[in-house]
Amino acid sequence: MERTDPERAPEPGKGSGAAGAPGAAEAPGTVGAPARQQAARGLGSFSYTAADEEKLRGVRRMKATATGLLLLVAVVFALATWAKNSGAGSWAGYVAAAAEAGMVGALADWFAVTALFRRPLGLPIPHTAIIANKKDQLGASLGAFVGENFLSADVVRSRLRALGIGRRLGTWLAEPAHADRVTAELSTALRGALTVLRDSDVQAVVGEAITRRADAVEIAPGIGKTLDKVVADGAHHRAVDLICVRAHDWLVEHGDSVMDAVQGGAPGWTPRFVDRRIGDRVYKELLRFITEMRDMPSHPARGAIDRFLRDFATDLQSDTDTRARVERLKSELLARPEVQDIIASAWSSVRAMIMSAAEDDRSELRLRARASLLSLGARLSTDERLQGKLDGWIEEAAAYVVATYRGEITSLISDTVAGWDAADTSKKIEAHIGRDLQFIRINGTVVGALAGLLIYTVSHALGG
Repeated sequence: MERTDPERAPEPGKGSGAAGAPGAAEAPGTVGAPARQQAARGLGSFSYTAADEEKLRGVRRMKATATGLLLLVAVVFALATWAKNSGAGSWAGYVAAAAEAGMVGALADWFAVTALFRRPLGLPIPHTAIIANKKDQLGASLGAFVGENFLSADVVRSRLRALGIGRRLGTWLAEPAHADRVTAELSTALRGALTVLRDSDVQAVVGEAITRRADAVEIAPGIGKTLDKVVADGAHHRAVDLICVRAHDWLVEHGDSVMDAVQGGAPGWTPRFVDRRIGDRVYKELLRFITEMRDMPSHPARGAIDRFLRDFATDLQSDTDTRARVERLKSELLARPEVQDIIASAWSSVRAMIMSAAEDDRSELRLRARASLLSLGARLSTDERLQGKLDGWIEEAAAYVVATYRGEITSLISDTVAGWDAADTSKKIEAHIGRDLQFIRINGTVVGALAGLLIYTVSHALGG
């Protein structure tokens, strides 16, 4: 098939259209050229396939039928005219009139159909080869038509509202098999996402986020409020009990260490037996003190601890110097490599836990997800208020997408059509609709003949 400029129509006989000149046939072996142009132009052109070639053969058969019918009425017209002139009778005039009108109708419809794809007989007649010459305008008009009639926010809303997506989704999700399927798909997607993510990147992001968040928030007032509530509820008493028990046990096991420490701190001029007596006395008093604190909930030392904690909780909330010291301590702790390593390694633990749960069909994560989907489906299928809320979200989201990106969607249509080769476009469209267009020629022949017969009959009756 010879290639033409998009602004020029293919010459008759060089194209493969079904509506070419009567009796015109396409030259064989023309499928490779569109394929080569397709490779050269990328995705901007139609891909002419073997299926299109098969359709084009059907178009040729229908074109031959329409052309044959035209030749038939031409022969009938010639014979009827000869019979009329030879005095065969009045019937010859009726037949000649019908055949003549049939020829006119066939030729007129042949011209109209042919003008869609090429210039009839190659003549530069205005407003012919419409698809080849007006391809870009047709693409722009198609894009505008789609944008105005299909990508309107009101149209999208009304269509989605009629679908009842919320109720349908609820009914579908309420089926256990469907909930199992969605759960499996979500698990697969989750595993895929975790596999794609690089641990080093996520750890860096998590560490930075935690550090930045901790730096931005002052923790002293929160600690003070928590400590104040703990002391008020007496929740710290167990911690004091534990400390007292452990201190008592330690003193019992390490009495010699305590006495050695006391003796080691004594002046050098004191006698050693005096140092031992003093060390033994200090140890016994310390052990007695700890034992009384352990066994007496109302011990004065416990009360002193309570007062200290209450005062410290107040200072954490209101004392500027205490709050500043806590903030400095927080910053120092966050800056330590050990703390940063703990923060970074948290992601690895979380990732491993999620991956294991996503892979296990009976894991708590998947069972809860399935139960949640079933519960959501049951509610959506019966709760009209929830259905309306979900439908409203979907409608608003779709309307926003349409209103925001309608220009891009319609330009996709017009730009795609503009990228098609004019000759290839005409050929492929003709392969798809050319067979039906040939019926226009056949109908034009029949209707023209009937109209001509009617007109001749009426005029003959009125004149004679």
